[in-house]
Amino acid sequence: VKEFVALSTRDRIRAIRDLAMSFEEKKHIRWVLTDKQLNLYCYTCNKLHSQSLRRCGYSIRSARQTLELWQGIMKEIGGKFGTSVLSYFLFLKWLLMFNIFSFLINFGFITIPLLVYDPSPNIPPNVSFRGLEILTGAGYFNYTVMYYGGYSNETLIGLVDYNMQLAYFFTIAVYMVLCGIALIFSMASSFKENYVLADTVSNSAWQLLCSWDFSITNERAVRQRKNNLRVQLKESLSERAQRELLTLSEKLKHFGVHLGSWLLSTGLAVGCGASIYYLYAANWSLLQEAETLLVPFVVSLMNLVVPLFYSLFNKFEHYSSLGRQIYALVVRNVLLKMSILAVLCYYWMNVVAEKFSCWESMVGQALYRLVIVDFLFLMLGSFFGEFLSNVIGTRLLPRLGVPEFDVARNVLELIYAQTLAWIGIYFSPLLPAIQILKFFILFYLKKVSLTQNCQPPRRTGRAAQMQTIFIALLFFPFFVGALSIVAYTAWRYEDMTCFDHYKLLCHTSSLESKKIITFRTKL
Repeated sequence: VKEFVALSTRDRIRAIRDLAMSFEEKKHIRWVLTDKQLNLYCYTCNKLHSQSLRRCGYSIRSARQTLELWQGIMKEIGGKFGTSVLSYFLFLKWLLMFNIFSFLINFGFITIPLLVYDPSPNIPPNVSFRGLEILTGAGYFNYTVMYYGGYSNETLIGLVDYNMQLAYFFTIAVYMVLCGIALIFSMASSFKENYVLADTVSNSAWQLLCSWDFSITNERAVRQRKNNLRVQLKESLSERAQRELLTLSEKLKHFGVHLGSWLLSTGLAVGCGASIYYLYAANWSLLQEAETLLVPFVVSLMNLVVPLFYSLFNKFEHYSSLGRQIYALVVRNVLLKMSILAVLCYYWMNVVAEKFSCWESMVGQALYRLVIVDFLFLMLGSFFGEFLSNVIGTRLLPRLGVPEFDVARNVLELIYAQTLAWIGIYFSPLLPAIQILKFFILFYLKKVSLTQNCQPPRRTGRAAQMQTIFIALLFFPFFVGALSIVAYTAWRYEDMTCFDHYKLLCHTSSLESKKIITFRTKL
C-alpha cells in the first residue's frame, strides 16, 4: 500500500491487477487507497492485529501438539509403516488414557480419604519388604491400601463424615459405567464411519481412488504401498472368480481343512482352561509366595505359545483374503483367552471365596501376579517373536525375510491385559497404577522392536475397519465379562448372613461390624 500511494491512478490500477492475490484482497487494497492517510493507518493496524492473533493461534496449536503424548513418535510410525501398524499404538495410547482416568478417580475418592484419616498402615512388626512382593504381590503389600482388605468399612469422622463403603462401591461403579459409555460411543462412531458410510459395492474403485495413505513419506514404504494396492486390486477382482472356479472336490477339501483346524483350535482352548483348573485344584498352598507364581506363569506361557500354533494353522487353510485370515485368528485367540479367564473367575468365585475369610485380597493378589507375569511375557514375546525372527530371516534363512508386525496378535494381548485390569479394579483399586507403568514401558519396547526388527506389511487390509473390530471385541465379550464379574461379586457377597460378614470384615471391630451389617441389611 505504501508503494501504491506514490503511483498515478493508471499505474496503480495496473500494479494492483498484476498482484498474485485473490479478487477480494485486491478489492480491499483499492478501498484502502481511497483515503491515503487514515485508511492506510487503519489497514496497517488491522493487519498487524490479525497477524498477532494468527501467530498466537499457531503458537497455541503448536504447544498443544507438543504437549500431546507421543505425537512425534506416532507421525514417525505412521509415515514409515502405514496406518495399519499405527492403529496398534493408537489403541495402546487409548487404553493408557483409560487407566490414567481410573487411577485418578480411585486414588482421589478411595485411597486419599483413607490415608488422610489413617496415614500409617497397619503392618505387623514381623512383616517387612523383601523385594519378592514386586512379583507376588503378597507379604508387605497385603497390609497396605493395594488390596480390598486394606480399606476400612467404617465411616471416617473428620471435618466431614465420609462413608468409605459407599465411596468404594460408587467410585468403581461410576468408572465402569463411564468406560462402557465411552466404548459404546467409540464403537458406534467407528462402525458408522467405516461400515455404514462405506460403499461395499464399489470396493475396487474405493481401493483405486480413495485408499492411498498420505501419512507415508518414506520412499521404500511408498513403493511397498503401491505393491499393496496392486495386490489388493488383484485379490478383490479374483476372489469371487476363484470361488466360482473351485471344483466340488476342492471345496470339500477346503471345508475339511477348515473344520479340522477349528476343532483343533477349540480343543486347545478348552484344554488350556481345563489344565488351569486342575492346576489350581492341586494340593499346594495359596499362601506360599513362590508357589503362587506357578499359575500366572502357566497362563502367560499358554497365551504366548498357543497363538503361535493358531498362526501355523493359517499356513494350511489358504484363506482367499487377508481379512478372513485375520478374523479367524482373532476369533481363535478370543476363545482361548475367554476360556482361561472364565476358569480363573469360576475358581476365584467358588473355591477361593469359601477357603479364605478375606478372599477379595487373595483374588487381588492373583490378578496382580497375572498382570506382572503377563508383562514379563510380553517382553519375552517381543524378543523371541520379533528379534529372533529378524536374526533368522536375515542371517540364517534369508528366504524367510524380515518379519512383519503382527497387529492382530499384539492388539489381542492389549485387550487381555486391559481385561485383567477391569476385573481387578474391585479387588485391587490401585491396580491401574501398575497398568499405567506397564503400558508406558510397553509402548517404547514395541516401538524399538518395530523399528529395529520389522518391515512394513506386504499385505494390508482396511486398518480403520480392523480398529472397529478391535473396539467391538474390547467391549464384548471382554468388558461385558469383566463388568459381570464385578457386579456379581458386589451383589452376591454384599448380601450375606451375619456369620459371613464377620468372616469378611477383616479390619473392623465386632461392634462396628454389627453396625455395618445392619446398615447393609437396610440398604
